[in-house]
Amino acid sequence: MTPPAPLPSPRRWLTLAIVASALFMICVDMTVLYTALPVLTRELHADAESKLWIVNIYSLVVAGLLPGLGALGDRYGHRRLFLSGLALFGAASVAAAFAPSAGWLIVARAMLGLGGATMMPATLAIIRHSFEDARERSVAIGLWAGIASGGLALGPVIGGLVLAHFSWGAVFLVNLPVVLAAFALTLWQVPRHAPAGTASWDLAGSLLVMAGLFCLVYAIKACAHRPVSLATLCAALTLGVAFFLLFAWQQRGRVQPLIDFSLFRLPGFPAAVAGAGLGTAGIVGLELVLGQHLQLVLGFTPLDAGLIILPAPLGSLLAGLVTGRLLRHRAASRVGAGGLLLSAVAALCLAGLPFDAGLTPLLTVLLVLTGAGVGTAATAAASAIMSSAPPERSGMAASLEEVSFELGSTLGVALFGSLMTFVYVSGMLPQASESLDDALRLAGQWPTEPGDALRAAARAAFTRAFEVVVLGAAALWAGTAACMWRSRR
Repeated sequence: MTPPAPLPSPRRWLTLAIVASALFMICVDMTVLYTALPVLTRELHADAESKLWIVNIYSLVVAGLLPGLGALGDRYGHRRLFLSGLALFGAASVAAAFAPSAGWLIVARAMLGLGGATMMPATLAIIRHSFEDARERSVAIGLWAGIASGGLALGPVIGGLVLAHFSWGAVFLVNLPVVLAAFALTLWQVPRHAPAGTASWDLAGSLLVMAGLFCLVYAIKACAHRPVSLATLCAALTLGVAFFLLFAWQQRGRVQPLIDFSLFRLPGFPAAVAGAGLGTAGIVGLELVLGQHLQLVLGFTPLDAGLIILPAPLGSLLAGLVTGRLLRHRAASRVGAGGLLLSAVAALCLAGLPFDAGLTPLLTVLLVLTGAGVGTAATAAASAIMSSAPPERSGMAASLEEVSFELGSTLGVALFGSLMTFVYVSGMLPQASESLDDALRLAGQWPTEPGDALRAAARAAFTRAFEVVVLGAAALWAGTAACMWRSRR
C-alpha cells in the first residue's frame, strides 16, 4: 500500500497540538491529587492504605497495559485507539468526580488508567507518522516531552486552583472540556494511517505485568510499616519476581511478543528507558512530599502550595523546547545525563534550604533547575527511543518509552512515599505514627499543652522525612546520570 503523503505543515502542528492536549490531561491526572489529598482523605474518611491506592492505581494500570495497547495500535490504527481512550477517559472522569467512597474512587481511577493507557502510545506514534522530517520530528518530540513533564508537575497547581473554588471532585470534571474538544478535532483533523496489521494484543502478558507491578508496589509499601512484616515483604517480592519471570518466559514463546526485547539491544536504548523512568520517579517523589510539607507543616493552602511548586513545570517545559534543538548537535545520552546531574545538584541545595517566606526567590530558582533537568532528560530519552525504532515498531517503542514514564511515576510514589513514612514513623508515638494527618487530628483531641507538643513533634518528624526524600531523589538522579553517561561509549 502506498504510504500517505506528508501532511501540510500547519496540519502537522495542529495534529501535534491535539494529541499534546490529551497527553497533558493524562499527565495532570497523575499528580492532580497531591494537593487534594488532605481534603479528599477527610471527606471520604480514607485510611492510609486507601490513600496509597487512590494515588498509585492510576499509573500502575497505565504502566501495566501500555505495552499491549501500543501493539494493538500497530495492528488496528493509532487514531482509532486514541479516540477510544478519549471516550473512556471522559466517562471515568465523571465516575471519579462523584465517587461516594474511597473504594469507588480507586475503581474509577483504575478506569482512568485504562483510558490513559489506550491513548498514550497513540500520541507519540501519531507524531512519528505525521512528522517525516527528522529535524521537525526532534522539535515535535521535544514539545511532546516538555508537555508531558509539565503536565506531571502542573497537576498540583491545577488541583490547588480547583480546590480554591470547588469541591475535590471538580479536579476530575476539568477533564471533560479537553476530552470533548480533542475528540471532535481528532475526527476532523488527524489523518488515518494504514496500520501494520500484524501485531496482536497479549492480554495474558498484560495481566502478568500488572500483577508483578502490584506486588512490587505492595512490597515497597510494606517496608514503611512499623514493625516491618518480613513474611509479607518476602511473599510480595517472591510473587512479583515470579510474575515477571513468567512474563519473560511467556514472551519468548510468542511470534509477536508484547515487548520486543531486541529493542534493548539498540545503542543507547536501555539507558534512555532508564533515564525517562528514574528521572520521573525522582520528580514525582519530590512533588508528593513537597506538596504535603507545604500544607501540613507550613500551613499553606492547596492553591498556595501548587503555586509554589509551579516553577518546576515551567522549567521542564522550557527545557523541552530547548533540548529538541540541542539534540541536533549532541548525543542524547550526554544531554540526558547533564539534565539529571543538574536536577541532582539543585535537589542537594533544596534539601538544606530552610522553608520560610524570606527565601522564596531561592526556592523558585532551585525548583526551576530541578524541573529543567528532568525535562531535558525526558526529551533526550524520548528522542533516542523513537529515533532508533523502525517505523513499523513505532507503537511498541512509544509504549516502552511511556511505560518507563508511568513506571517511574508509580515507583516514585511508592518508593519515596514509603521512605517518607518510614522516616516519619521512626520518631513518633505509635498512635500518631500512621501519618501526619493522623497526628494533627489526634492533637486536636488532646488538651492544649500536650496537643501543641504533639503537633510540633509531628511536624519536626515530617520535616526530617522531607529532607531525606529530597536527598534520596538527588542520589537517584546522580546515579542515573552516571549510567547514561557511560552508555555513550
